[in-house]
Amino acid sequence: MTQHAQQSVAAADLPERGQPFAGGTFVTRYWLNGEERALVLLDDELTGRWGEYGQDVAGAKSYSDGTANTRAMAEAGSELAAKVLELGAHIPSHLEGALLMSAKADGVATLREDRWHWLSTQCSADLAFGMHFGDGWLFSLVKSFERLVRPVRSLPIQ
Repeated sequence: MTQHAQQSVAAADLPERGQPFAGGTFVTRYWLNGEERALVLLDDELTGRWGEYGQDVAGAKSYSDGTANTRAMAEAGSELAAKVLELGAHIPSHLEGALLMSAKADGVATLREDRWHWLSTQCSADLAFGMHFGDGWLFSLVKSFERLVRPVRSLPIQ
């Protein structure tokens, strides 16, 4: 497993939004589980299935914690989640997807507009959230279909 070396960042070392940082593009600052974090969008683009239709992944229901969701997905057998974790990254959560859409609208991030992207937040045993960055639609999609993923990193800000 390849892990990205940087584990945290000093607030003074953060670049402007939209600038290269930590192996991708710095998107924004946000709060997760009581901790301020930096969201970084990687350039990598993967395609795959979220998981198995009808399989409930109990640990992948967080609307905010994409890392926890992605780990739960991988533990449940998601090849896509395992590949993203190998990059030292995770699949964006529902919240992180909305932050990416905001960054795209602000002109600080580039995301494909022609396909649906998986988010790591599960809706049910059959469905998980996906986002269409062309118009910002957020929808529940059948987990066994292939969709895109743009991995992200979330680094604690010191």
